[in-house]
Amino acid sequence: MMAEEAQSPYIIQNSTDVVLLDCKEAFEGLSAKERHYAHHLAQASFKGGLIVLFQTSPESPGLFVLLQKLFRAQTPKEILELAQSLGFSTEEQEAFLIYAAAFYSNMGNYKSFGDTKFVPGVDKAKVEALIKASSAYKKDEVGMQKLWDAVKERMFSLDGKQKELGLGEKGTSTYYSANCDERDAKIAQEFLISQNISPYNTRLFKTQDEAGQTLYEVRLASAATDVSAVPGYPDGKVLGDYSFTPENSQQAYKFRVTRGDYSTLMALLSQELEQAEKYVSNDVEKQMLAEYVKSFSTGSLPAHKEGSRYWIKNKGPIVETYIGFIESYRDPYGVRGEFEGFVAVVNKAMSVKFAELVRSAEHMLAHLPWPPEYEKDKFLQPDFTSLDVLAFGGSGIPAGINIPNYDDIRQSEGFKNVSLGNVLTSGYKDTKITFIRDEDKELYSKYKIQSFEVQVGLHELLGHGSGKLFIEESPGKFNFDIDTVTHTETKEK
Repeated sequence: MMAEEAQSPYIIQNSTDVVLLDCKEAFEGLSAKERHYAHHLAQASFKGGLIVLFQTSPESPGLFVLLQKLFRAQTPKEILELAQSLGFSTEEQEAFLIYAAAFYSNMGNYKSFGDTKFVPGVDKAKVEALIKASSAYKKDEVGMQKLWDAVKERMFSLDGKQKELGLGEKGTSTYYSANCDERDAKIAQEFLISQNISPYNTRLFKTQDEAGQTLYEVRLASAATDVSAVPGYPDGKVLGDYSFTPENSQQAYKFRVTRGDYSTLMALLSQELEQAEKYVSNDVEKQMLAEYVKSFSTGSLPAHKEGSRYWIKNKGPIVETYIGFIESYRDPYGVRGEFEGFVAVVNKAMSVKFAELVRSAEHMLAHLPWPPEYEKDKFLQPDFTSLDVLAFGGSGIPAGINIPNYDDIRQSEGFKNVSLGNVLTSGYKDTKITFIRDEDKELYSKYKIQSFEVQVGLHELLGHGSGKLFIEESPGKFNFDIDTVTHTETKEK
């Protein structure tokens, strides 16, 4: 591969760090009961995390299976030796492993932070030769060939809309069928609002009905695939056919709400949560998990919200967890949640520091450069803990989280802030230092982890945690005074 190709923004550089997320000490500090609880929650997170493959790109599930078969049959060292025997240069050997590592880290072939596609830094012909010479191929030639044929073009393709995530001609998205564009997403969102259906656990598919008319299918994620009642909706009625006319439009559109998206994986993760229920520490955790199981089994987003309410009430647990369709960053329209699940253990020493930060929050808020109208009517002191992650199922591990993302809960009932301590330390311990003078590197290295901990704490607590989301609750009714509140920079109303 030519040097200029190796510098492509669509190729993960060989110099990219792969770091160990250290959680040995955290896990060993748990009791036998807590370890069982953490284990089943981790299994639920990992099994549910496979959903992200289907949420990323059409080829990601097949690529995952291909890589799994490859590395289950041979170790990375054996794969490198095989690649060398096939004429791979040292750089190409590293490039193939870096591609695989990046794929697993992002749970797909698009970056979880940045949404751009990445392709192998090795020619397709060489990768094909490696696949066909592998032990996995020799064990199952038909199956491996079928997998390779299904993914090989899109694995390397950087054609047009495949370069990044987006709607319509702007990019690739599997939250929507390929024929959907932003207009379709807007119509669907208006429909969902009209029926009080949250889009977090949905995907949208544009098809045609028996008469050839456009039909929008809103598919809920659930283990169940039938049309029985869904808890949390009036009389359980949400599945079925609808006719909807958008505002300022004369055209009616047909909608069909179904469920059963990712049904196999939703069933597997629900089973693990049911096992975790046997090892809870209190009734709040038991009720929380019961609501999550109800949500994932039936497709009920209201049940997940109820589970999140119990989660907020579960103050200071030894084993912390959160799971579901959480962040909407990777949906091009910004409303559908990507699956995520984590299990972590409280870092008591660091949590004491964050507790002090929480106690000081209201004093600090009074000195920040925006008017009080931009803050919540009443600051709700959150449970703010530093956690050492044991397991994370999803596309990319963040350094800090402010959840739940349901604004009606976060604004009026509360939330939790978590700083993922071993993510901070692992990710910044040995990274290459750039854009800084040599004489400043020692000082930077000494304080970079501590300063980032403070940055994450302030970002989650005073950023996500204190701001007010301005909403038009109903036509003409706002949750703020539109006559007095002005833009902080333009001073316009």
